[in-house]
Amino acid sequence: MRLGDILQNLTGEDALKPITGFAIDHRQIAPGNIFGAFQGAKFNAEKVIPQAIAAGAIAVVAREGVNVDGAHLIADAVPRRRFAQIAAQYFRPFPQATVAVTGTNGKTSTVELTRQLWRLAGRNAASIGTLGITTGSENVRTGLTSPDIVTFLSNMAGLAREGVSHAAFEASSHGLDQYRSEGLPIRAAAFTNLSRDHLDYHDSMEAYFEAKMRLFDEVLDENGTAVIWADDEWSDAVFDRVAKRSLRRITVGRRGEGLRLIAQTPTQLGQMLEVEAQGRLKKINLPLIGAYQANNALTAAGLVIATGGDWDDVSEHLSRLQPVRGRLERAVISRSGAPVYIDYAHTPDALVAACEALRAHCKGRLITVFGAGGDRDTGKRAEMGAAAARLSDTVIVTDDNPRSEDPAAIRKAVRGGAPDAQEIGDRREAIAAAIAMAKPDDIVLVAGKGHEQGQIVGDQVLPFDDVQVAREVSA
Repeated sequence: MRLGDILQNLTGEDALKPITGFAIDHRQIAPGNIFGAFQGAKFNAEKVIPQAIAAGAIAVVAREGVNVDGAHLIADAVPRRRFAQIAAQYFRPFPQATVAVTGTNGKTSTVELTRQLWRLAGRNAASIGTLGITTGSENVRTGLTSPDIVTFLSNMAGLAREGVSHAAFEASSHGLDQYRSEGLPIRAAAFTNLSRDHLDYHDSMEAYFEAKMRLFDEVLDENGTAVIWADDEWSDAVFDRVAKRSLRRITVGRRGEGLRLIAQTPTQLGQMLEVEAQGRLKKINLPLIGAYQANNALTAAGLVIATGGDWDDVSEHLSRLQPVRGRLERAVISRSGAPVYIDYAHTPDALVAACEALRAHCKGRLITVFGAGGDRDTGKRAEMGAAAARLSDTVIVTDDNPRSEDPAAIRKAVRGGAPDAQEIGDRREAIAAAIAMAKPDDIVLVAGKGHEQGQIVGDQVLPFDDVQVAREVSA
């Protein structure tokens, strides 16, 4: 592909230059690359345009008015979006059916359950998000919920080359705000819920919501389908946004019109759902612990239906779903007989959901171990403490990625909402203490890390896996 192939009005010598790739880091430029020079919160890539050109960049995507000498300037008022559009032309083709999921909680579970449902229907499917890239045969870590646009598009194209026909990805508020989920056709998009998170990045809940809504306002194809969990307090606002574009929609939940959840009853290993769809009532034995996992599973079902799936088949496949890594994952049964669950819950609402989910299966005490991350939204710390204290019988506050902050100060802020909680800073010791005190009818919840395998202290990532630690201290 040459530069003139993606810039139709370009003529002369520049139009004949071959494109070898795209980069947003000037240190990764190779001869023939197109460089994205964007203004960021911490770094302005416009300042290193000369270095990128010296390294071989043949074109630069940047704001209008930016000085570029020695390469072709592709100027745009929204350079990140323009860069994504151009890069998509280079990387295509992509999987024929791609869907996106946004929301505060449930994104990871929903994209993974969507992948599983497609696989059960015989599709070659993949998911991209917090867990990395997951296919039927492997899992590859990417490090971010929404990777940079070059990585995202190249990964999607790579999946297509490997025969993947269906792909689901997480669309985070950061990724949407920074145009990191653009360029390829999106056939369906889902909204799970909205609650307090990332207010260190977004100025308000309204700004946070607006970032999420880019998925439906701009990214979703005009002929695409919006799948909306109908029971969230923000759902009506999502309905309004979808209606403005006259998008097809499938609503899910107790207020849902597409997949209406009539009843759910906890069972020993999951829950029994009664779901009304297409005028018929079906009973579904969902093998996933936690009421909120019904939300995720039915939203995933909506995405599958939106991409051509048959409800009769999908309803049967729901009973064959597997738990998602670090999402109410049962790590071990302690020596006393108490199960220990690991969950990624790191917001007040997610902690509430995890506690309520396990409470339905708990005959004795619910013992909760959790902390709050450093260098992140400080306002949610006391709220998380209050949620854990209200819904647990015993609470242990510990460290969870303190980063550059004083861990003791973070724990103190969390205990502002849980003054009676125990405080054990060392996370391994905290998990060990919780398991040691658990009796046969008790349940231990270790929240915050989920699938993560490191503890971020300062600028170091120390190996730490809640699942592994729980098994080790239970041995």
